[in-house]
Amino acid sequence: MNLTHRPRRLRRDGIRGLVSETTLEPTDLIAPIFVDATTDERIAIESMPGHERVPIDDAVARVEEVLETGVEAVMLFGIPESKDSEGTRAWADDGVVQEATRRITDATDAYVITDACLCEYTDHGHCGPLEEELRGNESHEHDADCAHDPTLTVDNDATLEALERIAVSHAEAGADMIAPSGMMDGMVGAIRDGLDEAGYEDVPIMSYAAKYESAFYGPFRDAADGAPSFGNRRHYQMDPANAREAMREVRLDAEQGADVMMVKPALPYLDIISAVRREFDHPVAAYNVSGEYAMLHAAAEKGWLDLEDVALESLLSIKRAGADLILTYFAEDVAREL
Repeated sequence: MNLTHRPRRLRRDGIRGLVSETTLEPTDLIAPIFVDATTDERIAIESMPGHERVPIDDAVARVEEVLETGVEAVMLFGIPESKDSEGTRAWADDGVVQEATRRITDATDAYVITDACLCEYTDHGHCGPLEEELRGNESHEHDADCAHDPTLTVDNDATLEALERIAVSHAEAGADMIAPSGMMDGMVGAIRDGLDEAGYEDVPIMSYAAKYESAFYGPFRDAADGAPSFGNRRHYQMDPANAREAMREVRLDAEQGADVMMVKPALPYLDIISAVRREFDHPVAAYNVSGEYAMLHAAAEKGWLDLEDVALESLLSIKRAGADLILTYFAEDVAREL
């Protein structure tokens, strides 16, 4: 048999790496950091092995640990010392993220990205102040026996004002990039206007442009103490069944001035990452979320998977799908191996 085409020729040692189509480098990765204003010691996050909440006094040391692996960018999430219905500690000058950002940017060369959202700061755990919404069956609107039930939902436009204040406070503290994650309509435009008016025209925005209402966020809500106290986030995060809607969301954020587009989660939404990459010229980020991290750790603890191998393969798949940047809890471990 004469086989003219033998793809295996290019899979041998020596040539395999030279023809590899996808590369992954430590500089492609962003490491999440949880800074906790309620503690003076590191607290292990049980559902996310290897990760901790760190006190403000330890934030610089934690970032230096990341930098030693070759990862150059971090994303800061804050757990405030107190919460209220409006989430006012999110934009306080002496807030947890603001103080951590000042210390990190003064002491290190890390590229500091700050998460701009309210769920960690509100006492109800939703991503903005609440308003009462009436819902009912329109076909029975004249039926006295058919009551319209009041439902609490996030007040979109009031949240925009809060996000603008948060973003400006983060920029004032020295943040290199702002990353709004609340999926509020118009959030990028409001933040861009606020930053520009305050003189921070050069601070970019990485929008969580297509963020799905996903069951893969569970461990993060333990890490950031941001689980909603009632209901869910279906009325502002995207339906996992929808793909075309993601393109509309990303397009709106592009029109409003977003510099980087994020898809969250990553592994269950590789098709969305790929579609965004094909459709838009912007850099594409993907969030390899806590549930994706935790399930691989759980399988490895059972001896069912090799953690190092599946972590690297997972991140390669996200990069291959089209992500330029990957926010991942595997950042340090994979960077060490690379």
